[in-house]
Amino acid sequence: MRRAIRITTAMAGVFAILIVSGLAAGPDDQAELLKAREAVWRSWFANDTKALEALVPPDTIVISSGEEKWKHQADILQSAADFDAKGGNRTRLEFQRTEIQPFGDVAITYSQYLYETELGGKRSLTSGRVTEIFVLRNGKWTNPGWHTDTEK
Repeated sequence: MRRAIRITTAMAGVFAILIVSGLAAGPDDQAELLKAREAVWRSWFANDTKALEALVPPDTIVISSGEEKWKHQADILQSAADFDAKGGNRTRLEFQRTEIQPFGDVAITYSQYLYETELGGKRSLTSGRVTEIFVLRNGKWTNPGWHTDTEK
């Protein structure tokens, strides 16, 4: 009888953990995550330093296609400022496909992206894949790391 009670209690504990884990990956959480992802990209193109500092923390590590040097928050802020200083403008931003792997307060997104920019009167289209890491800190999703590649 005691063994049956222990087994039942253990199973109830496992089910509780599974249910709580499932709640972390609910549709509302995914919608907030995707809003944060979109905000990171849009903030970079708009050189919104305040938003970028909140979304891209100091411990960020970024690996970009074709760039030998890995970047950190200061580099991300500087590259946004440089794009803005040159008169760069984003005219289009799309994520054609996204898959999310939630792990509690951490989520990894895998996406295909496409964006169009205008710089000096010339339009340029860039597309590729991105793997992004998001961490829920103080109730808000932050983006402390990503790796992009571009399609030829």
